Amino acid sequence: MISALIDLNRGDDEGLVAQLTSQLRSLIAIGRLGKGRVLPSSRRLATDLGVSRNTVTYAFEQLAAEGYLAASHGRRPVVTVDGGAQRDGAEVAVSGARSARPTLSPWATRLKQADWPLSYQAPFKPLRPGHGDAREFPNEVWARCLRRSAVLAARREIGPVNRPRLCEALAHYLATSRGVRATADQILILPSAQAALTLIAAVLIAPGDEVRVEDPGYPGAAAAFHASGARVTGMRLDEQGMRWTSGSAAPKLIFMTPSHQHPTGRLMSLARRNEFLRASRPGKTWIVEDDYDGEFHYDSRPVPALQGLDGHGRVFYVGTFSKAMTSDIRLGYLVVPPALTGTFEIAQRHIGLIASSHIQEALAEFIADGHFLAHLRRVRRLYHARRDHLAEGLQRHLGEALTAEVPSGGIQLVARLKRGRADRAAVKRLIEAGVVTRALSSLALGKPRDHGLLLGFAAWRESEISAALRTMASCF
Repeated sequence: MISALIDLNRGDDEGLVAQLTSQLRSLIAIGRLGKGRVLPSSRRLATDLGVSRNTVTYAFEQLAAEGYLAASHGRRPVVTVDGGAQRDGAEVAVSGARSARPTLSPWATRLKQADWPLSYQAPFKPLRPGHGDAREFPNEVWARCLRRSAVLAARREIGPVNRPRLCEALAHYLATSRGVRATADQILILPSAQAALTLIAAVLIAPGDEVRVEDPGYPGAAAAFHASGARVTGMRLDEQGMRWTSGSAAPKLIFMTPSHQHPTGRLMSLARRNEFLRASRPGKTWIVEDDYDGEFHYDSRPVPALQGLDGHGRVFYVGTFSKAMTSDIRLGYLVVPPALTGTFEIAQRHIGLIASSHIQEALAEFIADGHFLAHLRRVRRLYHARRDHLAEGLQRHLGEALTAEVPSGGIQLVARLKRGRADRAAVKRLIEAGVVTRALSSLALGKPRDHGLLLGFAAWRESEISAALRTMASCF
């Protein structure tokens, strides 16, 4: 690659030998060609540079005379000078330039203030929350759908970025399973649920707008809206999830997870849902319903989605396939109120939040052939048993230290500390011991009022859960 570092100007008054000698000398001096580096033969370098072999030979001889190279007959020249002093000086100058703080946009500045995504990357070990079990996914069936989609790609017309076949299949599934009322053209297919929140914030939020979120709640939502300049306010929870504060002015947007409140798993009652709908002003206050794990209900029939109760087109419905299928599918979706579909499609294309049409077509086939529902039925039974196993084990092994809140569905649960508030210290110690969890206090928007552990159960087999519980007991 040495020839790529050399630029000879054949129209320069300075001869090619002088140019080559000077450039090789500079490369050695700044440390690009370090001490002990063996250079190409004169024949090879001449060929690479498109010059005569004599040009290279004369340059090597001059550098050897100056002490930069060691050259002997029949052997390739070797660099004999350590360019460290010159290199260190250059690096100091570069590091000094880098130390100047770059000027960021207000959006990026506010985003850096949020711990989302997490500033640390915990390993994927029990009992890390927020994941389903990828080992239970029918990968062979999915691979066949992907292969067919790839084969048909050449015959597929270039069409909408939100593939109609998938949008139609999704509209039918959401209507029958969650009570969502939407046509296929209201559905946007996105790379993730977080992308849906980013898109909503970009289209609807102006600096200074008030946004209310659950506290504690999903930190990705608060981060997305805060980065757009919103005044993000946390709303307290009770046994039914988010509480409406009577007498308060309606905000620009309300974000909630009514099916399984994140992180507590609490289910918002039908009466509470209607209360929020009555309190929001059509066209003025928007509600974002994140149904991140709405496929998993265990103890009772699921309450219909808030979106299906809305008669004034003020609710956005957000979902993802990463919990029900596998996290690396990277597909989410957004159901947009009818009055805003055109605006959101333009914004989706402009920002570039577009999912692969190849994956979309494969997923449409996976749903149409019944594989998606069959997979859901099977993992619901598995996750139900794993939830019960974790709750029972927490009571048996850690009942004196923790109180588990057993949710009616979902893929994770909260275990509250009975004494003290050192949940972050507990999380640190557990991660060091090989059990991955998250502190409940870290999900608070302001000063934490709740302290405990967020524990995932869906991704882990019962034997893995039992081993993790034994480790937790030894740590506590």
